[in-house]
Amino acid sequence: MSMNSIHKTIPLCLEHERVQAVQKRIHEKIDDYAEYNFSVRQSTALNVFFDLAQEFDSFRDLMTICVLIPRIFFDLDCSLFLFHNNTIEQTTLCAEPGPYPAIFQDAPFSTLPLFQDGCYYLPIKGNKELLDQLPIKPKGNLIGMLGIHPNSKLDEHDQLFFEKYANRIGFQLHNRMISQKNREHLHFIRSLVKDIGHNVIVPNMYFKLFYRRLEGTINAVRKLYEEMQATPCPLTDQDPDSQWRQYMDKLRYIHEGLEDQFREIMRHYENTSLFLETLLRRSHFEQGRYVLEKRACNFKSQIIDPQVNRFANQFQERGIEIAWAGIPDQKIEVVVDIGLITQVYANLFSNAVKYTAPMMDSTGRWVKFLSYGWQEMPDFFGPGRDGVKLNVFTTGPHIPEEERNRLFNEGFRASNTRKQPGTGHGLFFIKEIVELHGGRLGYEPTPMGNNFFFILPKDAADTQQSSAAT
Repeated sequence: MSMNSIHKTIPLCLEHERVQAVQKRIHEKIDDYAEYNFSVRQSTALNVFFDLAQEFDSFRDLMTICVLIPRIFFDLDCSLFLFHNNTIEQTTLCAEPGPYPAIFQDAPFSTLPLFQDGCYYLPIKGNKELLDQLPIKPKGNLIGMLGIHPNSKLDEHDQLFFEKYANRIGFQLHNRMISQKNREHLHFIRSLVKDIGHNVIVPNMYFKLFYRRLEGTINAVRKLYEEMQATPCPLTDQDPDSQWRQYMDKLRYIHEGLEDQFREIMRHYENTSLFLETLLRRSHFEQGRYVLEKRACNFKSQIIDPQVNRFANQFQERGIEIAWAGIPDQKIEVVVDIGLITQVYANLFSNAVKYTAPMMDSTGRWVKFLSYGWQEMPDFFGPGRDGVKLNVFTTGPHIPEEERNRLFNEGFRASNTRKQPGTGHGLFFIKEIVELHGGRLGYEPTPMGNNFFFILPKDAADTQQSSAAT
């Protein structure tokens, strides 16, 4: 069976001008390589570098190839310096065992090859037309330097070879950086879609329930109005049991119900608006990751209390009592992204609604409650860097020990939660946000149930840079 019988062939004619331009460059390259007059070993080194750069997928492997080629083919030490926004990452072959080699000192910043301290340094340049796609902001088009040692072994022809070698490194590194950034973008977008579904779409379903309740209350007001219209003139005020006064009492009761339901809808609207504005920030999509907007806040009144009020009816419907563990009404000196940390509490309280179960206390009484609080953690993040531990405890059976180290993995659900609906994304989201703040999180079994906690640094140290690099 021929290929034409399976697929329709669509002819593509290359433009004459394009063919001519490419053909010209091919001939120019033929002339260039004739002028380079690379040795067989040098040409083989370039071919091996190109082949292995296609074979190995990881960025670390590519950097290893870059520094190994000079060592294996030419018995030269090599170091690769990559410029990040505020740091320089150096890749060098180290003896095993042995100290870190001191051959290469601080890399110079130069757009031209130069000799320094017995080394030959060559600029590694990126593609000018694609610089805006890099995850870093290079100065000019310089993304790094290549160091060769000792320079005493290099003649002019060797220097030319390593200039061309540095050019090929720049091409491969640039493409690999873009590819890695694109993969991170795709992963982030997939995760963001799940976050929107988990934290926005599902909670918004409550709007439908609220509207139905409000519709029923409004219909009751209309029915009462019709009854009042059909009623004869009211009796005197001295008759407290009059039919008219009963109607007025009913109307007042219904009005109060309308106000309560309206406040509930407003609370839900405010929470949903906060989540939408937080999740759908433009900066998230531009940088391919969550971007923090941190500021100091009153942790209790601005983050915890609104979520307690939001879930209060659900707690009440499930028979879950709320035990306040003594969070003082003060401005805790934790600088956080209010929207994202609010979603952390929303996820924890949502889990509490589903998984809190009754337990027998020390007096033999069955209890079912949620408790939340915080405690100071002096020097937790190092000398002079205090932390604050925030807890959400619920009564219920413990999570099986063999499953605890997977609780914060994407998609994982403990075996004792399968009867409740869920995606296994909520705790993973919490892990992402807490770690983005430079914090830590965990789970603790207690005599009465389960405690989920996270610890945040109390200082305003910028953790965004480190989070972006991981």
